[in-house]
Amino acid sequence: MSEIAVYAALFASAFLSATLLPGSSEAALVGLLAAGQGNVAALVAVATAGNVLGSAANWVLGRFFSHFRDRRWFPVDARAWERAVQWYARYGIWSLLFAWLPVVGDPLTLIAGVLRTDIRWFIVLVTAGKLARYLALAASFLWWSH
Repeated sequence: MSEIAVYAALFASAFLSATLLPGSSEAALVGLLAAGQGNVAALVAVATAGNVLGSAANWVLGRFFSHFRDRRWFPVDARAWERAVQWYARYGIWSLLFAWLPVVGDPLTLIAGVLRTDIRWFIVLVTAGKLARYLALAASFLWWSH
């Protein structure tokens, strides 16, 4: 696989993983690290960028389509919606540092859009949390593999 294809595949995986669609960017990152594909810093940067942009897509969905949340086709079920609302109400904007968490993270980014969180703060906080997660994952893998 060409180097560009490696980064493109990781970006796509990270983007989809951050949306309300299923995906596993962590597995993709570790798989590429295990295969010795790409530069570690570049892989972490690409995974972070894709994941943050996927979360920004959720923000846009929340900002402009939340009035459809009672429809069957809306991508967040009522339970996940309520958990995310409670989490955001309890911790406020700082909860976006945890947008990488399974189950609550994706709806949390959607709720941030619904509540009209400033996109600049959204990007800063979501990027910080997701970058820290990918750095920790890469560092852990590299430590265990050597």
